[in-house]
Amino acid sequence: MNQKEIGTIIKERRKHLGVNQQTLADLAGVGINTLVAIERGEGNPQLVTLLTILDTLGLQIDLHVKKLKNEPVDLLLEATQLRY
Repeated sequence: MNQKEIGTIIKERRKHLGVNQQTLADLAGVGINTLVAIERGEGNPQLVTLLTILDTLGLQIDLHVKKLKNEPVDLLLEATQLRY
């Protein structure tokens, strides 16, 4: 699952709940510009920001940490599933 897909799910859930972007940003304690960028699949939000937005919407995400080949120190977080 990539950033664009996560952003789309967030946007669809927000609309399903009848919440506008400003209200969600306020409830989650994030800036409106941050939320807009996440919904568009842009930017590089902090993990805690993304998790806070998901929690506010009643969503959960499964994350798996995997090593990148030949780079034992660097880790990649892979979002595998979003669920209600």
